[in-house]
Amino acid sequence: MDRRRWLVLALLFLVRMTMAIQFQAVGALSSTFQEAFAVGIADIGVLVGLYFTPGLFLAAPGGALGRRFGDKQVVLAGLALMAVGGALMATSELWLGQLAGRLVAGLGGVLLNVLMTMMMADWFAGKEISFSMAIFVNSYPVGIAVALIVLPLVAEAGGLTSALTLVAALTVVGFAGLALFYRAPVGVSGGRAAPGDRVRGTLFGAMVAAGAIWGLYNAALAIVFSFGPELFVARGMGPAEAGSVTSIVLWLLVIVGSFAGFLIDWTGRRSLILVAGNLGFAVFVFVGSWTDQVLLNVITMGMFSGVAVGAMMSLPALILSPDTRAVGMGIFFTVFYFCTTVGPMIAGWIADLTGDLSSTYQFAAALLVASVLVLPIYHSLAARA
Repeated sequence: MDRRRWLVLALLFLVRMTMAIQFQAVGALSSTFQEAFAVGIADIGVLVGLYFTPGLFLAAPGGALGRRFGDKQVVLAGLALMAVGGALMATSELWLGQLAGRLVAGLGGVLLNVLMTMMMADWFAGKEISFSMAIFVNSYPVGIAVALIVLPLVAEAGGLTSALTLVAALTVVGFAGLALFYRAPVGVSGGRAAPGDRVRGTLFGAMVAAGAIWGLYNAALAIVFSFGPELFVARGMGPAEAGSVTSIVLWLLVIVGSFAGFLIDWTGRRSLILVAGNLGFAVFVFVGSWTDQVLLNVITMGMFSGVAVGAMMSLPALILSPDTRAVGMGIFFTVFYFCTTVGPMIAGWIADLTGDLSSTYQFAAALLVASVLVLPIYHSLAARA
């Protein structure tokens, strides 16, 4: 295989990090946004959610665009949309401008999510796919961590506009880096396919199943991060301590995810590691709904949270050919966006209905179990695709 693939991985990792930083900017600067625009926490929630909302409608067409125009060209268009949206947020003094900028940036983020994963599959289809995908996926938690650490410091020194300008500038740097240095591997057309190539029948079903596995896992993870701090505050922690403790899951996910991806490629036990990782994560998320040993449980949760990441993200690449990857990844991410949008909403509704925040963790555990139950469906459909 071409040794340049590791440089490509580093490039795609850094470019995708800009999306994570842009997504987390609102959460990292929540109090600054509220003060600057005189809005409440519910308005901040809307601003956060707007970033992923376009994925419900654009993920599948985004894959088709990649097939028609080429993956690199569409990703560059996505980065341009992220830069425009970021610039609009940095310069607008109206809340409506923030909403519009967030939506435009989210449109670009969808294109990155769908097609950069396909670009990874182009370079790493084969023995190293789980390890490389695990590293690639870790660009997201690393970007979130960078945003949480850096953006509040920038806002404190130069105000909200300075922090949002930095976010927009990073997307421009990502655009330049991808434009100058990315090339499709030899023998791959860069995402183009003949007009008649389609993903349908059992292959379509297998992509839906793979997207459900990844989406259910991410919905559960989002619930852990969204409701964990509030749950821990209810158990006596201060807000800052609760946020720090919850972030332990993220850091351990990054470390364990890369190691587990290497282990999958080395042993070939993809399904076994996926099942063990998500069921183990489910057990300790459920335990987290009632235990008073919060720190120990969070560490254990984090150890299991990253085990199956590489295995799940490699599922589409196992059965998609270069000609079907763009459309197939569009289907995969449409299901992913549906799960990650709806899952936390249902968790919040259950918490309101029961009056018990711990029910959110119980629901997250159920989603993780469901992700494992979908795996045999994926294998059955993939075998006939």
